[in-house]
Order: sequence, then C-alpha cells, then structure tokens
Amino acid sequence: MAEIEIDGAPADPARLAALGLLNYGHFTTLRVEAGRVRGLALHLDRLVRDCGVLFAAELDRAAVRERIRAVLPADGAPVIVRVTVYDPELGLERPGGPAAPRLLLTTRPAAVAAPAPLRVRTAGYRRELPEVKHVGLFGLVHHRRRAQLDGYDDVLLVEPDGGGVAEGATWNVGFLDGRRLVWPDGPSLPGVTAALLAGAYGGPQSRERVDASGLGRFTAAFAVNAGVGVRPLAAVDGTAFDPAHPVLAELATVYGEIAADPV
Repeated sequence: MAEIEIDGAPADPARLAALGLLNYGHFTTLRVEAGRVRGLALHLDRLVRDCGVLFAAELDRAAVRERIRAVLPADGAPVIVRVTVYDPELGLERPGGPAAPRLLLTTRPAAVAAPAPLRVRTAGYRRELPEVKHVGLFGLVHHRRRAQLDGYDDVLLVEPDGGGVAEGATWNVGFLDGRRLVWPDGPSLPGVTAALLAGAYGGPQSRERVDASGLGRFTAAFAVNAGVGVRPLAAVDGTAFDPAHPVLAELATVYGEIAADPV
C-alpha cells in the first residue's frame, strides 16, 4: 500500500514541493474500514464542489474512487485516507492560469480505541472560505499549538467580532440541551460526519447561534469528524461538560450504525 502518491504514481519531491510552496488546494479525509466509507457520496460531492470553487475545473468522481480503492490495504484494516486536489503547475506569480488539478493521496492507520474527551479553549478566528475544506491550515495549527502549549487539547473557533461559536480546529461541534441536539450556526465547514449524524439522530435538534459566553446552559458537548466519529468534550474554557452523558453514547451508537458505502 502506498503511503503517498500523485495520480497513482509515487510522489516525487518536485511535485510535493509545489504544494508546500504555494499551499493552494483542497481535500477531504475519509475513514475506510473493510473497503467501505460512511458518507462516501458526500465526500465526493465536497471534492467536486471545492474543485469548482478553487480551480473552476471539473473533477472525475470515478477517478477519485479508483485511486482510493488502489491505496487500500488488502486485509481491510481501517485506514485514514486523505484525498488532496491541487495543481503542481500553478505558481505564486500567476495562479490565475488554466488549472489541471491532480490527486494526491496519503494513507495512515486509523485509530481503533476511542479517544479521550477533549479539553478545549476558545479562540477568535475565522478561516478563509470556511465553506471549503482547503489546505490553508496555518491559522488552525497556530491556534491549536498555542492551546496545547497552555495545557489544552485543542481549540474551538468563535467569531472574532461577536463570540458566536463556529467550529473546532478540524471538527464540527455540537451541544446537548437535555435531549435536544444544538448545532452552532457560525461560519464553518459543512462536515460530512455532522451531516450524517444530524440525518440519523431521531431526537429533537436545531441550528442556532451559540454564544461562547453562554455555554453553561448545555449539559454536554461533542466533536465530530470522519476520523473519530463522535468525541465528547470535557470542557470549553472554564465550562465543564459531562463526557459520560447517556445521549453522547446514543449518538456514538447512531453514527456507528450508519451504513457504509463500498468504495
């Protein structure tokens, strides 16, 4: 199994350097188990949509699936596959030229054990083009690093000018008010895992403004992304939550029962 490839060939240094130097592209991350992915169509939709936004180019969904299949382990072991779309020929001086996006795939083993609850702090920051899962991760990594240096696990982004909750560094966030599931309506990436969970959960839910100063009204909070599914939050800043809340276990079960699609 290749750990990193570009259009089916081993990644050469020059083409990798182009991505590192220009840092222009987009991606999606999938957890693949036994050759299956939850929300595969949503991941492909994201890649096609973002390719149009960043490159004004069409992306071949069938070619993406073919490349994903090619890098999967033969034994069906769970892996994290990241599909990055970028054009190694674009340069910093004239990025407005015609684009010919390429597929860069990386793979790594997926964690099997459930991760520990997160302790996070808020940071006033809005990603550029928050609706696009782009490779411009500097701000996210910077705030995550600063939070970890101060003893937290991660960072929760809030609107710099108003304190409305948006998203985690690399995850969407949800809150529980009793059995009601509340999704913040701040500018954020429309996450695949969040969409799947919202569609599968049978309890009441809403999308509304959530102020960072008013998190004490919630009984529990959780992070969601494709890599880990549902992960409890133990605290945001000085507000503690119940990481063992029974609805969190219910949400994890609901997500785990969503049918996965063959790649």
